[in-house]
Amino acid sequence: MSSQTDLARYPAVFQPGDPPRSGHIAFLTPEGDSALTVAEERDGGVATRSVPATLLPVGQAVAALARARKDPHAHPAARFWGAAALIGLQLVTRGRILPGLSPGEHDAWRAGPLDADDARRVRELAAAMPAAARAVPLSLDGTPHAAGDAAPAEDGSAPSGGEIARPERGSALPGGGTARPEGGAMLHDGEPAAAAGDVLLPDAEPLLRAFLDAVADAMPRSPGAVRATGQTAYAAAHPVKVPHLRGWAEEVSSGLEAGLRLSLRIEAGDLAADPDGAEFRAVAQLHSLADPGLVVDAADLWRGRDPGFGPRARIEATLAVRRAARAWPRLEELLDSAVPDELALSDGDVEELLAGAADRLAAAGVDVHWPRALVRGLTARAVVGDRDPAPSDLPSFLGGHHLVGFDWQLALGGRRLSAAEMDRLAEAHRPVVRLRDQWVLIDPGLARKARRRELKPLTGIEALAAALTGTVEVDGEQVPVEPSAWLEELRRRLGEPADVAPPPGLAATLRDYQLAGLRWLARMTSLGLGACLADDMGLGKTVTLIALHLHLNLNRAAGPTLVVCPASLLGNWEREITRFAPGVPVRRYHGGSRTLADEGFVLTTYATMRLDADRLAAHAWGMVVADEAQHVKNPASGTAKALREIPAAARVALTGTPVENNLSELWAILDWTTPGLLGPLARFRARWARPVESGDTEAAERLARLVGPFLLRRRKSDPGIAPELPPKTETDRPVPLTTEQAGLYEAVVREIMGRIADARGMARRGLIVKLLTGLKQICNHPAQYLHESDPRLPGRSGKLELLDELIDTIVAEDGSVLVFTQYVAMARLLEKHLTGRGIATRLLHGGTPVARREEMVRRFQDGEVPVFLLSLKAAGTGLNLTRADHVIHYDRWWNPAVEDQATDRAYRIGQTRPVQVHRLIAEGTIEDRIAAMLAAKRSLADAVLASGEAAFTELTDAELAALVELR
Repeated sequence: MSSQTDLARYPAVFQPGDPPRSGHIAFLTPEGDSALTVAEERDGGVATRSVPATLLPVGQAVAALARARKDPHAHPAARFWGAAALIGLQLVTRGRILPGLSPGEHDAWRAGPLDADDARRVRELAAAMPAAARAVPLSLDGTPHAAGDAAPAEDGSAPSGGEIARPERGSALPGGGTARPEGGAMLHDGEPAAAAGDVLLPDAEPLLRAFLDAVADAMPRSPGAVRATGQTAYAAAHPVKVPHLRGWAEEVSSGLEAGLRLSLRIEAGDLAADPDGAEFRAVAQLHSLADPGLVVDAADLWRGRDPGFGPRARIEATLAVRRAARAWPRLEELLDSAVPDELALSDGDVEELLAGAADRLAAAGVDVHWPRALVRGLTARAVVGDRDPAPSDLPSFLGGHHLVGFDWQLALGGRRLSAAEMDRLAEAHRPVVRLRDQWVLIDPGLARKARRRELKPLTGIEALAAALTGTVEVDGEQVPVEPSAWLEELRRRLGEPADVAPPPGLAATLRDYQLAGLRWLARMTSLGLGACLADDMGLGKTVTLIALHLHLNLNRAAGPTLVVCPASLLGNWEREITRFAPGVPVRRYHGGSRTLADEGFVLTTYATMRLDADRLAAHAWGMVVADEAQHVKNPASGTAKALREIPAAARVALTGTPVENNLSELWAILDWTTPGLLGPLARFRARWARPVESGDTEAAERLARLVGPFLLRRRKSDPGIAPELPPKTETDRPVPLTTEQAGLYEAVVREIMGRIADARGMARRGLIVKLLTGLKQICNHPAQYLHESDPRLPGRSGKLELLDELIDTIVAEDGSVLVFTQYVAMARLLEKHLTGRGIATRLLHGGTPVARREEMVRRFQDGEVPVFLLSLKAAGTGLNLTRADHVIHYDRWWNPAVEDQATDRAYRIGQTRPVQVHRLIAEGTIEDRIAAMLAAKRSLADAVLASGEAAFTELTDAELAALVELR
């Protein structure tokens, strides 16, 4: 079958059904698997023939038809039905649909009631219907002519609902000959034409109305239909016979489509003469749908003054009031009156209308008209810092040592109310108040804000966050916020980098983007704010941070800088500081003998920092730097808690992946650099993480405005960032499983899936993780899964065979390669295998001592070893391995950001050769499916990221089976 995009290039004909949603759009395509009898011009007359067709249910065809409206290559008939689909969708969106029964007594929604504009649009569109859009002829009984039927009678008689196709009108009919899907009216060659004679085509407008009914019947099949009707049948996808609902459906729809609607006109007594005693009342008035200018009060209708409303007008009006009472039960009192004409309203009734009842009535099609003398222009806005002077000590202010006033401010017509006007509003005991020489209606919610205008004060960082996002949370609700002038000025200053030059003593020439990073960090630290420098790996975050330390100590001793990093990076930091800031003291706080310093740099590891948190917290630090800050992405971990206990004048996080798995990790980093900015974690998840990860683009934009000033993110691919980097080529390398691997794979799936079916809760989750881990190990090599102590390696794994081919080629070309795997056991197997083949390798994993790591890195960079085997978690960050021009991912991690970090060990500043990245993927296995997920996930890395294996533990048994099935 053609794609839906291609289908629109062929003639399209609508075939009604019973119920309407069972109708089809027939696209007359050459490869169609159905046959259809159509009319065409033939030898100066009109005849029929059978042609192939592709049938789509109306509900499925709507999307293709809607696109066809603007497709210049679409067939005119498809474009016509696209225009019709748009009208149908608009009617559904506006609630212009009615429940009813089809001729076959099935549940059926239909389009209606149509107002005068709707009816005009339908008539105009029907008049423009091309003959090709209704080219399926009718039989003598008026039903559509099916494929193989005899042609209609030749005597010119037309059953009801049909129109004789005359030869002189043949230019509008489908022509014979070769298919022309780009446009025109030609159909495909088919069977020989039936006997010539008059061919009966459907009338255009009834056919169009039937199509609109089909759209109306197909779209609202959801639980909302049950709530709207109280009948489950009207939400069912499959037809249901409901003859017992005919009376109910007629009652529900009769008033709606009878041609009138209800509105309420609110009238008030003489407020000027008696502001405390003037009464309100709601007057029922009726509007003609056919003639929108015809309006009559219900009282006049009952007196017989009903020009143009018809004999059923009173019944229809009563039904309209009954429906309105479902939205606002207060109207039920009208139904108890002999004439449902007007209702006396208490002040409470008026407040209820203002507080939401009027909106519910409007949603039900009942407008509420307020007197022109009563103004509804009151609005409320939260104001921050309006009664506070600008702080003189910004670091102290933003550090949480001062509170900022937070108040409700009301406005009328956009102009703020004065304090006296706010008092008058707060003291009002009726839903109206006299302000600025006019009577103003008061929403009860606004009155409460006027009475309790002072809100809980905000901390300095909370006030800044409110100024950045333009909203603030009050009682669980997000409301617009207006920052004071000085807060707005502070917000503006955040976007202006400090005017600083590279500091003296820096033995490096900063690239433009590195100098921009220094100026940004200088601005943030001068304000007492923390920052997260989140440049891609290899762009020089280290030298930028060294420059910041020199800048902060330029005119005064700001204090020592503590750098907390993974153990593998201690040597790199020491070398970089010695190289770029010669003469600046640098000391490792690691190992058996640990001492601190009062100047320069102190380097420690996350593990040592956790052990000596109290001692480090007692020292005076000018700046604390968390390198590879994703190590503290879990705020509940001991490492993250220890880091938070160390005070400093400035806090800077360095990471290439501020979000590895989910937005809560971003919270963990920024809540350390700038405490309080994002609020408590639970509130952050509710306000930001869940909406953003659910695809709420507005929430994502607000979050970007909030975190943007505190997080600087540059990528290698950004224009002008790293033009000297050579190209990088990434290739997925599919490999087949061996017979042994395939047998093991299927056996493990069969055995563990059987156990999962009977498991629940944590036991089920544990089995799923066991299944996924086992399958990935089998894809690597059977010896890894079977834990063989002295395995035979060659000939048992498709991945290993491809690895041999790649490494042989790389070594022959005098290249170097990094081979990453997430399993140390697999890395040891690869080391044994390659050593046995005479290929020199080195293996780095989490248990490698620091000194040994540094020696391995040096030997690889010097070209002494062509193959470096690395554990992904232990060596995926921080290392500089630009000797490699190839990177092989032997198995896939669950997150593309982690793989990118590993690749960046080779693809970074200093790399001069093109880098080739090879990802080995076992065909037809879970790795195939994970690869597809990672490809999509890469584009969403800044918003929605799954949580690795944990994400799969919540799959249903069927979804899990589809994921792990060997194909």
